[in-house]
Amino acid sequence: MGVFFGTDGLRGKVNEDLTFNTAYKVGNALSVLKKNPTIIIGSDTRVSNTYLTLGVASGAMSGGANVIDVGVVPTAGIAYITKIMKADYGVVISASHNSAIYNGIKVFNSNGYKLGDREEENIERCFIREKTNEFPDVGRYSQDFNLIHEYRDFLISASKNSLKGLTIVLDCAHGASIRIAPEVFRKLGANVIASNSTDDGLKINKDCGALYPENLARKVKRYNADMGFAFDGDADRIIACTSKGQIVDGDLIIYAIAKYLKKIGKLKGNTAVGTSHTNMGIERALKENQIDLIRTDIGDKYVLAKLLEKDLSLGGEQSGHVILSDIASTGDGILTAIVLANIVIEENIDFSTLFDAKLYPQTNINVVVKDKLRIVNSEDIAKLVSRYNFDLKDKGRVMVRASGTEPKIRIMVESEEQELNIKIANDIASLVNKIDAES
Repeated sequence: MGVFFGTDGLRGKVNEDLTFNTAYKVGNALSVLKKNPTIIIGSDTRVSNTYLTLGVASGAMSGGANVIDVGVVPTAGIAYITKIMKADYGVVISASHNSAIYNGIKVFNSNGYKLGDREEENIERCFIREKTNEFPDVGRYSQDFNLIHEYRDFLISASKNSLKGLTIVLDCAHGASIRIAPEVFRKLGANVIASNSTDDGLKINKDCGALYPENLARKVKRYNADMGFAFDGDADRIIACTSKGQIVDGDLIIYAIAKYLKKIGKLKGNTAVGTSHTNMGIERALKENQIDLIRTDIGDKYVLAKLLEKDLSLGGEQSGHVILSDIASTGDGILTAIVLANIVIEENIDFSTLFDAKLYPQTNINVVVKDKLRIVNSEDIAKLVSRYNFDLKDKGRVMVRASGTEPKIRIMVESEEQELNIKIANDIASLVNKIDAES
C-alpha cells in the first residue's frame, strides 16, 4: 500500500483526509501515466459525490484526458463499463460501507481490474509532477447516464433462469444499488421488496445495508420472503438472509457457491480463495467436500490477484466481497445475489439448505486509535498475540491488524469457545488502548 491508497483505494473524511485537491491530483496523475486517456467515472449517492467527481475530472482534463461521467452506479458497473468501452481507466467515487462523512476513490484499469499496490504507488508519485496542457489541448467532460443500461443488461444475461415465484427482499443501503438492483430482479421475474432505496446521500449505510443485516432478517421474516440480500454503499459487498432469519456472510456464500460450481464441474482446480480472516469452519467444510482453500491477505484485490495467478473461479472475503472471476473482474454484490437465486431455482431447494457449514465462533473488536501503525508494529502486541496463538494451537487463532481504510485496529479471535474468544479479544483491546493512550 502507498501513503494515500489503502486496501481498497483512497479513502477518508471529506475535506479533512480527502479534499478536492487530492481528487484533482488523482485525476491529473492518470493523465500523466497515459497520454490523453479516456476515463469512465461514476459514484454512489453520497452528498460529496459531485464535488469529488469534478475534482478528479478537472485534474484529468487539465492533463488532456477525456472524462465520461456515468452518474450513480455500483462499483462493479464501472469495472464492466470501462472494459466494454475500452476506456483507459475507470474511477469510482465511493467509500463503500463507510458513513456519509467519508468518501473515496477507486481506480480500475482498462480490463476492469482494480489497480494493484505498485500501480497505486505510481499514481502517488505523479502527485509531485502535475501535468497541465496548453489550450486547446485540454480534455473534455461529458455525461452518459445511459451507459448503466449496459451493466444492467449484463446482470440480466447472467441469470440462466427466470426467478418467477421467488420473493426477495433487497436492502440497498440508500446507495448505488437503489435503482438497478430492484429493476434487475423484477425483470428476472422475482417479487421484489426494496428497502432503504431512496437517493439520500446522508443516509447511505446509516443503520442499513450489509453492515446491519439484522434489519434485513426482520424484513425477510415480516414479508415471508424466500431470501434477502443486503448491499453496501457501492454494492460490491453482499450479506444474505434465509427465510428462517439466518444471516449469511461472505464466507458462507463462498462455501455455497463453491459446492455448486464443483457439482456442475465449473470450479477450476476444485479450489476457492479466501483471506486470513476466512472462518476455520469454512475451510473444514470445504475440505469435507474435496475443495481446497487458499488464503490471501485481507483485501479483495489480493483475492483477485490470487484468482488470476492460479486461474481459479471463485474467491472472496467474510465481509461480503465475492469475486466470480469467470464472469466478472471484481466483487459484485448484485451478480452474486443473482447466482445464489439461480442455484435455488436450479436445485429446487430452500435457500437455507445451501449454508450447512458449521462456523467457528469469532469475536471481532475494532478499536479506534490515533496511530494504528505504531500499535500494529508494537512488540508488546506481537508478544501477546503470539502467546495466545501458542495456547490455542490448531484449535483457534488470533489476528490483530490495522484497518486499510480507517483509523482502527481490528482484533479477531476464533475458536470453538466463544467465552474464551471474548476474554482474549478484550485483553488485547485493553493493551491497544493502553499503548494508544501513551502515544
